This record gives sequence, C-alpha cells and structure tokens, in this order.
Amino acid sequence: MNRIGFTTTLVHRDRRVGMEHGALRAPVHTSVQYGFERVEDLIGVFQGTTKASFNYSRQGTPTTALLEAKITELESGVGSVCFATGMGAISAIFLTLLKAGDHLVASRHIFGNTNSLLGTLQQLGIEVSMVDMTRAQAVADAITPATKMVFTETVANPRTQIADLRGIGSICHQEGLLYVVDNTITSPALFQPVTVGASLVVNSLSKTLSGHGAALGGVVTDTGLFDWSRYVNIAEEYREAVTARQGLLQIRKKALRDMGATLSSEHANQISIGMETLALRVRQSSENAQILAEYLEAHPQVAKVSYPGLLGHPQYRRAQELFQASAWLLSFELRDAARTNEFLNALKVAIKATGLGDTRTLVIPVASTIFWEAGPIARREMDIPDGLIRVSVGLEEIENLIDDFSNAFDALRL
Repeated sequence: MNRIGFTTTLVHRDRRVGMEHGALRAPVHTSVQYGFERVEDLIGVFQGTTKASFNYSRQGTPTTALLEAKITELESGVGSVCFATGMGAISAIFLTLLKAGDHLVASRHIFGNTNSLLGTLQQLGIEVSMVDMTRAQAVADAITPATKMVFTETVANPRTQIADLRGIGSICHQEGLLYVVDNTITSPALFQPVTVGASLVVNSLSKTLSGHGAALGGVVTDTGLFDWSRYVNIAEEYREAVTARQGLLQIRKKALRDMGATLSSEHANQISIGMETLALRVRQSSENAQILAEYLEAHPQVAKVSYPGLLGHPQYRRAQELFQASAWLLSFELRDAARTNEFLNALKVAIKATGLGDTRTLVIPVASTIFWEAGPIARREMDIPDGLIRVSVGLEEIENLIDDFSNAFDALRL
C-alpha cells in the first residue's frame, strides 16, 4: 500500500482513534470540571502521583487534546500544547522558558505583534538581540554566555525574507540552544521545521491551519530534538517527569494553569474541521499568489514586489530547497507611494482588513497599521517603507483577483 498521504491522514484522524457510536468526527467537549470515583485520585492529580488526562479545562479538554495530537502528527513532533491565540503560544514559550538575565536572539524581520512582545521581554529583564537571520553567521555573532534561545519565522511578515533555517539549526545544535521556529506562513503542509533542527514549532491556528478566519488559536509543538535535561530553566517540580516531556509540561502548567491562555473546545473543533482542507487551500492560495506576484512585478505602476516564488527574491533558491510552495503572503510598493490608500480603496474583491491565511484575499497598508507602534526607526531597520502593501492571497479565481487589481491600477490613471 502507498504511504498514507497528508490529507488522508487528516480527514480520517478522528475515526482512526475511535469515536463513540461510529461517529466520523469527534464530539465537542464543553465540560469545565472532570470528576473522579476516588478522592485519592483527585488528590493525586494535584500532587502529581496520579496520571489523569483531564481535571480542569483550563489545562485542556478532550477536544483540544485531539487537535494537539493531529498537529503533533503533522509536524512530526512528540507533543503539542494549544493556546487561545498564536500570540498566546509565543508568549507561553518566552515567559515560561526564559528568566530575567537570559538572552534571546530573534529575527530582525518579525511579525509586528511579536516585535512588540520582545520589547515587553526587555522590560522584564530578558536581553534581546534582533539580527538579520537570512545569514546564519549573524546569529552566531550574537550568541553570548547568557543566550538560551533563538527565535525566527519561516517566512517573514510582511517582507517575506527567509531565514537560513538550516544554518541556524546547525548553530543551535552545536551551542545547545533552544531553536524556536514560527511555521505560521508555511504551515506543515509546506514545511516541517523539525527537518532543520527546530526544538519547538509555533503555528497560529487562526491563520493557515484553520484557514477560514472563523476561530482564534495557537499551538506549540515539541519536535523531540532538544535535550531538556540540559536546560537550566526547567523548574525542579517538572524534573521528575520523563526528560522528553519536561519542556511541554512546564509550558502547559505555567502558561495554561497559571496564565490561562486556554483554547476553547468550540474553537478547537472549528480549527480541527478547517485543517481537513489545509493542503488543498495552501496549494490553491500559493498558486494564486505566484500568479499575482508575477502580474504585479510586471506592472509599470509597481516599484517592487516581495514574494519567495519570484526569481529576483534574495532567498528564492532557499525557498525552492526548503518549501513545497512559496505560500500565500506577498507585499509590494507602488511607484507613487502617496496614492497607496487611493489604490487600496479602489479594490473591490480584495478586502481591506488585518489578518492572514484566510480563504479570502486580504490587503493592508503595513506602516500605518500593524507596524505603526514600532516607529519609523524600527520600520526602516525592518525594510518597511510607508507605502508597503501586504497581501494575504486567498482562494478566489485568479482571473477575478487580477481584474480587481487591474481595475484599481486603472483608477489611479483617472
């Protein structure tokens, strides 16, 4: 028999693990409390002497656990923890695994909200160095005796720079550092960070995996490659667990139990259903993005297009080697940047909205919205000019998208 494929695995996952009454899809578990026949077992849950899957839904439910198992399988990991949002997942990693005095090396080309979070970490006494991760040497040069973690995205939002993921993985392995990769733009349908040595993988479930803009969520997956016995920030109470589980156990306990960034069962169920079409959606949106990027690159009113699938992209060869496709994110600049808002207002199919990885095409002026708080100096360092337009390409017929953009360009000539 042929190897079971990506989508086949997803659409048959629920029934493969066994559902009541022959159901093909898992039910939604909404209970907050979970009871025990013996009070000794309840006491054991709190004292860590009894293994219980569920006791209070802040730390998870059968519905979220099933979603975690699916994502673990897709990322070829050993375990996952789901959160209420993608930023909740990233915050959980930083706030549960780093302490004051630690040093974090992060990408200079990073999502605006993550960039803001890094500023908060510095206020808490965690040193942060932001470097150009398209060069692995920049990471090596930034490492200090206090460095504990390296964080990057597969494809930077919005300029689409691609980090030297494999080179950075080698450095982290040599130095014994936690290597965290945000896989949101590519998703496991196009790339598995475990193949470049990632220790932890982040996915925003609100975006590519769910794909319909109908549910918020985030997830952290442990690839099993990191030796947690060597990580000094694991608390003593979690050292008694099997070494391979210590990292995720601390993340789950500290971030869900203590901080409460819990994914609801209802959203977990919606995300799980949305994931069944993940590969199909990513394939179509990547194809649309490639065609739209080529159209924009050839248009006389466009100054520059950033998309990994274009031959002129600085990391084009790297994208071809690492990813199965170039995903759905692109950005571009008009030659007449002063007319950016006028151009966007002329679009009728593409929706003026924030967010990414939707079934619908979304457009936004970057500098004046999601990167406004970063300030002009940071935007300049991140190569985000005032007229930059980000496009999250959806599933519409490409002819309709091209017509929409063409009509908007025509409107500028009037």
